[in-house]
Amino acid sequence: MTHRHPVLFVSHGAPDVLLKPGASVALWKRLGADLPRPRAILVISAHWASREPTVSTVTRPETIHDFGGFPPALYAMQYPAPGAPELATRVHDLLREAGLPCAETPERGLDHGAWIPLTAMYPEADIPVVQLALQPNAGTDWHRRLGAALRPLRDEGVLILASGAVTHNFGWLTWGENSKPYEAARAFANWLAEALSRDDRPALLNYRQASEHGAAAHPSEEHLLPLFAALGAAGHGEIPVRLEPEYTYGGLAMDAYLWQDASPAPFNPEH
Repeated sequence: MTHRHPVLFVSHGAPDVLLKPGASVALWKRLGADLPRPRAILVISAHWASREPTVSTVTRPETIHDFGGFPPALYAMQYPAPGAPELATRVHDLLREAGLPCAETPERGLDHGAWIPLTAMYPEADIPVVQLALQPNAGTDWHRRLGAALRPLRDEGVLILASGAVTHNFGWLTWGENSKPYEAARAFANWLAEALSRDDRPALLNYRQASEHGAAAHPSEEHLLPLFAALGAAGHGEIPVRLEPEYTYGGLAMDAYLWQDASPAPFNPEH
């Protein structure tokens, strides 16, 4: 008997999270160890945007260091996971069947929204990975539809990994060690958790108006849009587990959300 594979949203944080690992990296390691091992991974990252959904068909994705100003050790990191052109074709077909456009590219590698959490989750880099671009101007419901079209992948051994941020306002960040959580960041993170616990999709899709801090938490939407793709892949009534490891730089809520089949052995956040 096969079981429906989980859907996972992670806040990937600043790239240097891997250089000073704390609670978030520890959580990603536990998820990689305890979740059912996928045959392949589909990543929807905040750091790849396109006019229309675009899937990467590359067989050997490069590790993209799409950031600046960090220590040299970070630029030396590589994540040499194989690609999965056959999964890319399946993604293309599912989106087309749902009436959504989908382009392909043979060149796109793995941006840091993908390889940062995957380095902690699957350090052997031995699971094939495919990326799908999001559309920052298309809005929340578009990405919910995108995720819903991809839901069958969960029954095919594919982990859908949505990588973004629960909060992403650089004006909320502080750079000292052990910075206290910024109160507006905490308030929005808690609002989001409560809305997800009710599966309140109207409020979630309209978060910029429904939440006091929604628009401020995301001056631009690209870092929260992966969450809506995960929400679509989850389906109505499927309530996620909130995994709340820490705040980094004060204003980055590093929450993760896991939608999972109740059997055979669901992830236990208290483990």
